[in-house]
Amino acid sequence: MTDAAFEAAVERYADMVFRLAYSYLKSRADAEDVMQETLLKLYTEQKAFDSPDHERYWVTRVAVNECKRVLRSPWRRRTGPLEELPESAVFDSPAQSELFRQVMLLPPKYRAAIYLHYYEGRSVKEIARLMNANPSTVQTWLMRARGQLHMKLKEAESL
Repeated sequence: MTDAAFEAAVERYADMVFRLAYSYLKSRADAEDVMQETLLKLYTEQKAFDSPDHERYWVTRVAVNECKRVLRSPWRRRTGPLEELPESAVFDSPAQSELFRQVMLLPPKYRAAIYLHYYEGRSVKEIARLMNANPSTVQTWLMRARGQLHMKLKEAESL
């Protein structure tokens, strides 16, 4: 890959990979590491991609695999967070902030499915391929995640 092509790819994918990794890992530092690893693998990839969609799929798949690798890491299991409070994004309204907080409390597979479906606009079949799962499993994850979010947001609203 030429330097110019790589710069264009970074512009296209860096933000998407970071957001996916952050939704998966809940850590800015880990998400940045995953983004860098994914883009490094893209830079060193020898095969040419058939189409831009093929390249986008490949990048997303590598990012998901990198997130899973980080979660399996013995280092991650044996260490604790430096801060007591997790990092949080700034939103325009309290409702957006509460929704983000509740999404980040979901299990990683639910968070990733929600992100890919609602933010990236991926279909259930695409998410299934990306996450090595059956489409019916992804539908179940989305249904359960929506159910949990509905319950939690209703509870927060009544307080």
